[in-house]
Amino acid sequence: MENSNHFNVIVIGAGLSGIGAGYYLKNKCPSKSFKILESRNNLGGTWDLFKYPGIRSDSDMTTMGYRFKPWTGKNLVAGGGAILDYLNDVVDENGFRDKIQYDSHVTKAWWKSDESKWYVTYEDKTHGNESIITCNFLYFCVGYYDYENGHEPEFEGQSDFNGDIIHPQHWPENLNYKDKNVVVIGSGATAVTLIPSMADETKHITMLQRSPTYYMVRPNIDPIGAFFRRFMGKTVSYFVMRWKNIQLQSWFFKRARKDPKLIKEFLIGVVKEKLNPEYNVDKHFTPSYNPWEQRLCLVPDGDLFNTINEGKASVVTDHVDSFTSNGIKLKSGNELPADIIVTATGLKLMICSNIEIKVDDETIDISDTMTFKGMMVSNVPNVVWTFGYTNASWTLRADLTAECTCKILNYMDKHDYKVATPSPNSEIGEDGTWLDFNSGYVTRSAHLFPRNGDRDPWRNTQNYIKDVVDLRYGKVKDEELIFSKN
Repeated sequence: MENSNHFNVIVIGAGLSGIGAGYYLKNKCPSKSFKILESRNNLGGTWDLFKYPGIRSDSDMTTMGYRFKPWTGKNLVAGGGAILDYLNDVVDENGFRDKIQYDSHVTKAWWKSDESKWYVTYEDKTHGNESIITCNFLYFCVGYYDYENGHEPEFEGQSDFNGDIIHPQHWPENLNYKDKNVVVIGSGATAVTLIPSMADETKHITMLQRSPTYYMVRPNIDPIGAFFRRFMGKTVSYFVMRWKNIQLQSWFFKRARKDPKLIKEFLIGVVKEKLNPEYNVDKHFTPSYNPWEQRLCLVPDGDLFNTINEGKASVVTDHVDSFTSNGIKLKSGNELPADIIVTATGLKLMICSNIEIKVDDETIDISDTMTFKGMMVSNVPNVVWTFGYTNASWTLRADLTAECTCKILNYMDKHDYKVATPSPNSEIGEDGTWLDFNSGYVTRSAHLFPRNGDRDPWRNTQNYIKDVVDLRYGKVKDEELIFSKN
């Protein structure tokens, strides 16, 4: 009988990563007891939290879907509701809904070496009390941003504005924007989703950006995928298309780094094809940085550009001077009228959900650590941390992390080990930042991330093919992963 206060594994978070972890633990480590602690009152993470119009995946679903559960929808991009349904199907098909405990906000994790055990403290948000449970292995699946607070820079004169100021992370239910002038500040994935989704109802909607962003235009129904589905069936075509898209993503990223001028010309050229000939693409859609120095935004069927061509939406490239009672005054001196201002200004990053982590009497600062194979924390026993790719779908890395975690757990059982601690056996230099990425939300929080080593297994390469070889097919035994029986 399962001890309600102790588990072999505690998973923190029931989003995309946590549900994937649940599947692998249930099917690859059937002897292991586990519990998934979720701070919110529903599973899904991002896909349950965000409610803004048009919320959709920013990666193709053949790679954002799990390896073990083919995505059978026809569309390349899926809406938030469809993704949430998909996650619920995984839980029910594999019978681990009873393993998820909601309204359980983890605040502290304390490893006691003399017991080879984690003590996990969480707030029961339903009853308002604090509880402690224990586990042998702790598995962080908490994503990377603050669910309570988005990044909301202060603008001069905000209090003077007579309309609604809304951050997409906290979209009000039943917001009425019909026949309203709407200004969306930002030009990232959220903004390019909002604009075409709202444009049919607004009086006019404007995307206000300080600088342009790169966009990848792809058909929402991949003609190659449609062909394969017709002749191979949904399951086989899924794996064919998944591998095709993985290879395409990898090639495109490497090509962008090797020949940024070529890729820039290609991306800008597609935008020019989609917009009316007279449109000022140089001003509004030609970034100053190179492709893949920041994440590309996916625009299915060119919907953003269609909306602009139809005159329902506009793009303004300028800086905010101040808010006024009726809109936004720009540095250029122009003014944008607005009834609603949407601050699509990005995320506020948070590492390990700000959970206090202690090993005996030492408090662990993640920024002082390095990661072993991008998933375990140096000198911290029996911990896995899931962090996806920035240059590909998050799920690709989450899947591999879960597979490797189960390999480690089974290896420990086979050899009667209780503890696995990644520990460098020689000097490690540093090689750049842990995330080789200069998007605003990353650079604002770069100091929070682990240090990036200059040699394997202590560097985070963001290379899926390498990780497949290492995490899925590589040996568990490693001279820098120390196993012990107590």
